[in-house]
Formats: sequence, structure tokens, C-alpha cells
Amino acid sequence: MGGDNSSISYYDIVQKKVVADFYQQVNGSKLGETANDLKIYGSKMYCVVTGIQGEAKSFIDVMDAATAKTIKRLPITGMPRYIAFYKNKAYVSRFDGVISRLDTTSLTIDADLQLRNGNNNAAGLEGLAVANGKLYVAGSDNYLYTNSLKDKVVVIDLTTFTQTKSITVNFNPVRVAAAASGEVLVNSWGNWDDIGPALQKINTTTDVVTQKEDLDLGMVAIEGNQAWATKDVYSTLPNIKPAVAAINITTGALGNSLVTDGTAIATPYGVSINALDQSVVVGDSGASKALVFGKDGKLKYSFETGAFPKAAAFNYRTRFISNN
Repeated sequence: MGGDNSSISYYDIVQKKVVADFYQQVNGSKLGETANDLKIYGSKMYCVVTGIQGEAKSFIDVMDAATAKTIKRLPITGMPRYIAFYKNKAYVSRFDGVISRLDTTSLTIDADLQLRNGNNNAAGLEGLAVANGKLYVAGSDNYLYTNSLKDKVVVIDLTTFTQTKSITVNFNPVRVAAAASGEVLVNSWGNWDDIGPALQKINTTTDVVTQKEDLDLGMVAIEGNQAWATKDVYSTLPNIKPAVAAINITTGALGNSLVTDGTAIATPYGVSINALDQSVVVGDSGASKALVFGKDGKLKYSFETGAFPKAAAFNYRTRFISNN
């Protein structure tokens, strides 16, 4: 924060070459201040740039997914955080408690929904995910806002784009991820004092919390029914080391460590899953690197990134082979 040094690095797996700060090279300008989320939907790539409170540095940068060339920048107030997609719409969570709906064809904000906490406007929104035709949004305990949804996941009906209910969860929910089975995992960080962190599972048919595990997790990524999470990222205990571990979506329990070949990860800050081959990209903020592991847990390759690598997006290309 304050460094104006967000970046997107591009790694070509065929040429085995990385282009540092690819965004600036392609667009001739910096990406911005505090980029927080990156996803590809259709032919476009969306980067959520949070900015700084009180400054006009918050926007969604919409790029051509194949080239990273900016198509449009959409200024957004309220410090946007995360983005999710459903039926040609993008949904963006904001610190000020608003969900902005973006039409992915016209690239315009066609609606804003102010979430409510009782009779008051809510705030402090963080992670979000789509499941069973509904949007699940983490409230979080945000120090910037006294009216943040400190222990709630808000449910939004995407057909009507209305808030339908709030689900009470562990204090300070920050990450939400949806499985192919329709279940939603909620990662809460507690208050770092007398309320511990936890991972909870929500049944999206009943919208009831069905399970709670006392786990200290950071980022949670799900692709299909494969789930990985960074754990104990900032632990200072000598017998607990940061790692990336599997999550059993059925039981909610933490499984084996991702790494099987002894590769060291200094600080596992981000984790993303490649749907094509189920490889796992770990952003190591301690080394400013992306480490890519196969399904067998062995390091396939790594490359340098900018500071605090958090999210990876995958640009798939089709190759046509002639047999003539």
C-alpha cells in the first residue's frame, strides 16, 4: 500500500520465459495501487485494483485475456476487493458494503446493491463466490468501518439481485470459495486474541453452516472439487511452519501438504489452481516468486514476480496440428 507498484507478470510455458511487469510493457502505464484480484472470464481478464481510502485510485481494469491490453478501466468508489462471475455478469465486493454488478458485454456497471446490517448500511465486504444461483459475500471485521458485518456471510439472490439473508459464521470472515458440489467454504480469521480462526462449510440448499474446523488458513482456492489453502502463514511457533495443504470438501478437514519433493516455500501468500492440468500455483511473497507444482506435489517450474504474488489466471490456447 502506497507503493503504486502492482504488477502482472506473464510466464510462457512453451518458451519457459517470464516477462516481469507484463502489464506495463503492453499498456505503457502502471497497473495501479494495491491490485487484489485477477480472473479470466470468457475472452477478457479482470483485475480488481483496491486503491487507497480517500483517493481516486480504485477501479476494475478489463483486459484482453490473450494480450493483457486494457479494453476499459471502470472507476469504482468504495475500494473494490474481489470479483465473481455468473451468466455474463461480474459481481464486485467493496469495502463500503456495496456489490457492484458489471455487464461483461457492454462493460458498464448496470446496478449497485447496498448490503444492510439490520436497519443500517453494512460495510467491510471481502471475498465472494457464486453457488446454487446465489452470491455469498464475506462481511469481515474491517477497521475502517464501525458498521462492518463482523460475523456474517450475506446471501444475494442473483435472479432478483436482492439481499435475502445473512448467515452467522465465525468472527471476521474474509474468504469464500465454492465447490462444484455446490457447497461453500468460509474462512474466518477471528480477532487474533480470544476468538480463533476457523473454516466453515455452508450447505447452499438450506443456507445453514454444517461444519466448523479450527484452522488458521490464509487463501483458499477451489477448482471443481479440488481445494487447497495456505496455512499458518504468519506462525511464529517453532514447531509450526507455513504450508499449502489440501482441504477435504466433504469433511472440511485439512489433508496432506501439497509439496512432496522438499521444495521450500518461504511465505505462501497466494494459491491458484489450473483447471486444465490441476497444477497448483503458489505465490511466495517471501521470495517474490510463483512456484508451480504438479498433481504429484513436485515442482514443475518457478519464475520471478512482483511483490506479494497473490492470484494467477490461465490463458489457454488451442493448437491445430496438420496431419497432411
